[in-house]
Amino acid sequence: MAAVAALEVEALRHLYGERVALDGVSFTVAPGELFALLGPNGGGKTTLFRITSTLLTPTSGHVRVFGTDVVQDPHGARRRLGVVFQSAAIDPRLTVGENLRHHGHLFGLTGRVLADRTRDALEAVHLTDRVTDMAGTLSGGLQRRTELAKTLLTRPELLLLDEPTTGLDPSARRDVREQLLRFRAQGMTVVMTTHLMDEAAACDRVAILHKGRVVAQGPPSTLVEAVGGDVVVVTAKDPEVLAQKIEARFGTRADRLGDRLRIEKARGHEFVPALVEAFPGEIDSVTFGRPTLEDAFVHFTGEHLA
Repeated sequence: MAAVAALEVEALRHLYGERVALDGVSFTVAPGELFALLGPNGGGKTTLFRITSTLLTPTSGHVRVFGTDVVQDPHGARRRLGVVFQSAAIDPRLTVGENLRHHGHLFGLTGRVLADRTRDALEAVHLTDRVTDMAGTLSGGLQRRTELAKTLLTRPELLLLDEPTTGLDPSARRDVREQLLRFRAQGMTVVMTTHLMDEAAACDRVAILHKGRVVAQGPPSTLVEAVGGDVVVVTAKDPEVLAQKIEARFGTRADRLGDRLRIEKARGHEFVPALVEAFPGEIDSVTFGRPTLEDAFVHFTGEHLA
């Protein structure tokens, strides 16, 4: 018998008036996975996050958390969820320990149970030595770890995070990513929204959400392999005209992205010299390299992720 999915999204659709925010989104997340929803602002990530965390009722479709429908039984779903929002939700005037204690009280935790869970949560995010520090004096990375510790008090089976490293410096971002990998190693299912390629590339699977639809999903390596060959990027004085010439001369499609042309081509190192020789004086610069997850995003959406 197959295990119940940690998160199942089925034909999910949501409208804001006449604007379509989600248009038939479907995917599943297996227990123990680290899963990323990758897309730009306005692509539907926040709407999907709010529905999954029981804050918004969808226009149609279903979201199930370990088999529990978030609309039919929101309280049942919440018992298995931990949620970390993009905006900070800690009180800067309280210590780290006080933030956790008051959060625990909201969930009915008291006495020895709360004390034990607070200790375990702080140990899990390596904040034991900061328990008496005022939350407002912590760095952005340590504040985010305090948020994670609060969420761990209820021992969630599925952890939802909305843009978990937004606004953090590179070191703090790396620290949070490593923490999420430790959670996954301990058996927790982690689902995050992100617009950062390196963050998504570290996940087990990625769903690319674009204009309210999942246009591709799978392990990052599989998404990258779909690009095929090398990626050649050309800047030119007149990219529109050059794109037409490249297609006529080589039978190769050149997609315009701003002032640049992007070409997917096998054996790019051989194509580049032929390209430069064919159009002397028309090319300002040209580079090529193996495709990345960012190239996969462009491949599936036709746009850069700003």
